[in-house]
Amino acid sequence: MSDKITVGGVAVDTRHWIGGQRIASGETFTDHSPIDGTALGEIARGGPAEAAAAVAAAEAAFPAWAATPRAERARILHAIADGVEKRIEELAIVETTDNGALLRSHRRGVMPRVAHNFRFFADWLLQLGHEDFETRGHSNHVSWDPAGPCVLITPWNAPLMLATWKVAPALAAGDTVVLKPAEWSPLTASLLADIAAEAGLPAGVLNVVQGYGAEIGDALTSHPDVRRISFTGSVPTAKRIAESAAANLTPLSLELGGKSPLLVFADADLDLAVDLAVEQYDNAGQVCLAATRFLVEESIAEEFTHRFVEKAATLTQGDPRDEATDIGPNIHPRQLDKIDGFVQRALAAGARAVIGGHRNDGQYYAPTLLTDVAQDSEIVQEEVFGPVLTLQTFATEEEAVRLANDTRFGLAATVATGDRARSERVTEQLVAGTVWVNCFFVRDLQAPFGGSRLSGVGREGGTWSFDFYCDLKNTVTAPKGWKHHG
Repeated sequence: MSDKITVGGVAVDTRHWIGGQRIASGETFTDHSPIDGTALGEIARGGPAEAAAAVAAAEAAFPAWAATPRAERARILHAIADGVEKRIEELAIVETTDNGALLRSHRRGVMPRVAHNFRFFADWLLQLGHEDFETRGHSNHVSWDPAGPCVLITPWNAPLMLATWKVAPALAAGDTVVLKPAEWSPLTASLLADIAAEAGLPAGVLNVVQGYGAEIGDALTSHPDVRRISFTGSVPTAKRIAESAAANLTPLSLELGGKSPLLVFADADLDLAVDLAVEQYDNAGQVCLAATRFLVEESIAEEFTHRFVEKAATLTQGDPRDEATDIGPNIHPRQLDKIDGFVQRALAAGARAVIGGHRNDGQYYAPTLLTDVAQDSEIVQEEVFGPVLTLQTFATEEEAVRLANDTRFGLAATVATGDRARSERVTEQLVAGTVWVNCFFVRDLQAPFGGSRLSGVGREGGTWSFDFYCDLKNTVTAPKGWKHHG
């Protein structure tokens, strides 16, 4: 078996990257493209041995990387960003082939954002302050010390962007990293290892290990030398990781599922509200932040629905490599089965499909909007993670807020209203880590990002990322007792 595969003309190494070397495994797994089911190649399938080797490499590299001056760490992160920018087209075609997201989005937005992730945290590191203050004549000096080896476990819906959202601040903080990408979309993580090495990142500072879920995940998250674990994914997997990390009290950052609402009030710009609603089909509905529950004021519900159906009908579903495509495939046959299971159970329980409600050919699910759904129903309460939306109505502002908050999740919310005072009242009451008012998916890296309730633990972004990836230390010094003042 060759150690490399070619994807869209791009050579991708299928082995792990551990301690600055490519390492094969005795077993492999097959990676398929969701576009047409084509087998892309055999990927090294790691287990406890590879996990131990990667953590050992990260542990060995940690002292030197932690001692590297901030300016030098920032320089290397900028060099990684340079490498990403030089390979945007290659990264875009590999990612699209591997996970099915739109090529045009990867070219114009996602891959440039990958480079920005490194640049932002490199620059933030250089301006990260030391909070010094006085206490009864004693000086207090707060420092941000690198924590140690970190395990970063990332999802398949935006593989490289979400990986670097974690990798960049961890490296900037002076930590070393073991990155475990999702097995359904492993390829761009391998390319990132190449780019980092070419940028001069020392061996062992970034390690990439492939494998199936718990086979390698448990060994990584239970390792006593791991100082931080960051995970983006499902609630059940997060619970398993938390149990695994508990033995060592390893700090966790968890960004989990969502069942976010879109609240549309009668005073909203209806065209804007419809545009926001149709945008929820982005990435074939595989967006944790998606506002999948439409809550629409009764007086405009009929008109909103009519305009939504007209707008959704203009979307083109097909090959994500085609510039004209708006909605690509879902990631995996198992995910497609899961999506369809939710929809068919909802229909059997009395829901009505205004549009969609069925599979299309291959791994493509028809954009779906369901009405006549009960608040306590599975389709309203559980994350589907596909192009499936629900619509409910409300009569009062109080009812809108109650319905919006009535799930186990609290990741995000979107509000469409023409009344600024109403927007302020409503957003104050919503349980969500991010609230968008008359917009969607606007994210600044300096803002805190994360979820409430079962949507997560902790926040990422700006100083919040460094707060997680560092050990904060306060040094208190007395004004007396000095024999020398050098």
